[in-house]
Amino acid sequence: MLNYLLRRVLYTLPIMLGVALLCFALVHIAPGDPLVSILPADASAELQAHMRELYGFNQPLPEQFLRWVWRALQGDLGQSIATSRPVATEVMTAVVNTLRLAVVATLIGFVLGSLFGFVAGYFRNSVMDRLCSVLSVLGVSVPHYWLGMVMVIIFSSQLMWLPATGAGPGGSGDWVWDWEHVQFMILPAITMSVIPMGIIARTVRALVAELLDQEFIVGLKAKGLTHLGIFRHVLKNAAPTALAVMGLQLGYLLGGSILIETVFSWPGTGFLLNQAIFQRDLPLLQGSILVLAVFFVLLNLLVDVVQTLLDPRIAR
Repeated sequence: MLNYLLRRVLYTLPIMLGVALLCFALVHIAPGDPLVSILPADASAELQAHMRELYGFNQPLPEQFLRWVWRALQGDLGQSIATSRPVATEVMTAVVNTLRLAVVATLIGFVLGSLFGFVAGYFRNSVMDRLCSVLSVLGVSVPHYWLGMVMVIIFSSQLMWLPATGAGPGGSGDWVWDWEHVQFMILPAITMSVIPMGIIARTVRALVAELLDQEFIVGLKAKGLTHLGIFRHVLKNAAPTALAVMGLQLGYLLGGSILIETVFSWPGTGFLLNQAIFQRDLPLLQGSILVLAVFFVLLNLLVDVVQTLLDPRIAR
């Protein structure tokens, strides 16, 4: 077990290095001048050269990459070109907001998806199976940004039950778990949970259907075990795979929430990335992508550890 976990940790090191290289390369390949947001339109060549030297953009790309990685290992992601604030501070504030929203959305998707999947798999070829399958397909197929706009129109503009945008009366800086703040999270969290719900439901449905055909389940039924006892055995065997899918979906939500956070003006990493892209803020863009990628890798490592604890056979 310990050797397996150590191998998994060692595997993440080259992955993180490769992620850092991709983040740096893709951002620099994109067209546009990173200093366009701070330089005036009539800036002289001397001023442009001075600003490029100040931000290190006049250095060769390999040297820029090595300097950036070395500073990142020390916790320094540079300064934002647009705001002149430390990138690490801006990114971590946004990550906390996105993580808060993504965890709630993943829990909603995991609970509903597991429920629909277990019902559909346990009662195969029934009306409940078809209904749950239709819901899971719709969850995967419907564009979540379109669903978010529809929910804003219905629940905010028409019914006026919930606020449409923002993260609370005073913003995300004074966030507390009370109704005044949680009501701002309901619409984006439900919108984000739709895709994980559909994926988890389809995965769990296939797992349960396959497990019910296994010989040990057939033997348990022949011995007269109750439905509750069979359910416990199926749940125990399906839990590791379902947990892995949930961990992957949480990672995807952390990095793929740009459109939803933009629709609901939620001050998370997606909203921050959207601003950095339009402002061509290279330090902020690189830092945001790198932090999200590291979170995704570490999250998958955590899921591997939990899976191994639930099912030690994985480590063999």
